[in-house]
Amino acid sequence: MKNIYIFLTGLLFGLGLIVSGMINPAKVIGFLDLFGQWDPSLAFVMAGAVLVTTIGYRYASKLYVTPMFDLEFRLPTRTDIDKPLIQGAVLFGLGWGLVGLCPGPAIAAITAAPSSAIIFGIAMVVGMFAARKFSA
Repeated sequence: MKNIYIFLTGLLFGLGLIVSGMINPAKVIGFLDLFGQWDPSLAFVMAGAVLVTTIGYRYASKLYVTPMFDLEFRLPTRTDIDKPLIQGAVLFGLGWGLVGLCPGPAIAAITAAPSSAIIFGIAMVVGMFAARKFSA
């Protein structure tokens, strides 16, 4: 039953990415182009996501003593901003701005534009291995 819920959650997330246009690199780059032909529509997508997440975090711990599929809620405990966090955020932002995809939408984009999404995925995996190798 757990795997069915995980699958349905991922399917809902993927459908949300497709419907919102997050799998369209041109739309994402248009959103990031603040000084050109800015497309603010993805701001509404992000605002909706923040709203749902805020409500979910606020009420999940009150409604459930333990999560449905784990022994405890696992919330981030670190609050420090360190060099690896900043470097990772900069690299993520550069990649998102240059390509118009990030990991979640890239996986969902395989349904619409498989060749570019697969190329992105391969480059992402190579980058992950390179980051582990050079940061160790």
